[in-house]
Amino acid sequence: MSEFISIAFDDADQALEALGSVRALEKEDKIHLKDTAVVSKDADGKISIKNEASSGTETGTLVGAALGGLLFLIFPVAGIIGGAVVGGLIGRSVSPGVDGGFVKDVANDLPNGGSALFLLIRDGDMGLLIGSMRRYEGRIKQTTLDPEAEKALEDSLG
Repeated sequence: MSEFISIAFDDADQALEALGSVRALEKEDKIHLKDTAVVSKDADGKISIKNEASSGTETGTLVGAALGGLLFLIFPVAGIIGGAVVGGLIGRSVSPGVDGGFVKDVANDLPNGGSALFLLIRDGDMGLLIGSMRRYEGRIKQTTLDPEAEKALEDSLG
């Protein structure tokens, strides 16, 4: 079962720093992410959203590119590009990842100079994830964690 976590920060850089901590856990194979997004709002209120491709999209793109190359031997470059686009769309529809509407809602609620981190976690050690958030100060916006894990995450965000 996947877990969804959304955390808002008053600092513009904390969401990216927190994502770096989560990526370190992923690199150590302690946690597996399906999708991530980082939202930041500058001092003037301009919002930027960095939504990374989910693993389903990446897989679909690679499979589509391979099929496109095989199916369109006459026009190999167009076939690979077309196949990659179609495969990515198929992968994205099978594994939709972080909901874009929710990301925009949270972004609009951020204070100027704030940021937010969105994680869609396939599996992993939630204790390590919670521990990795201890050095950040943030507020949980939404989560699918069980109440005990949610409370531990909330407490770790100080």
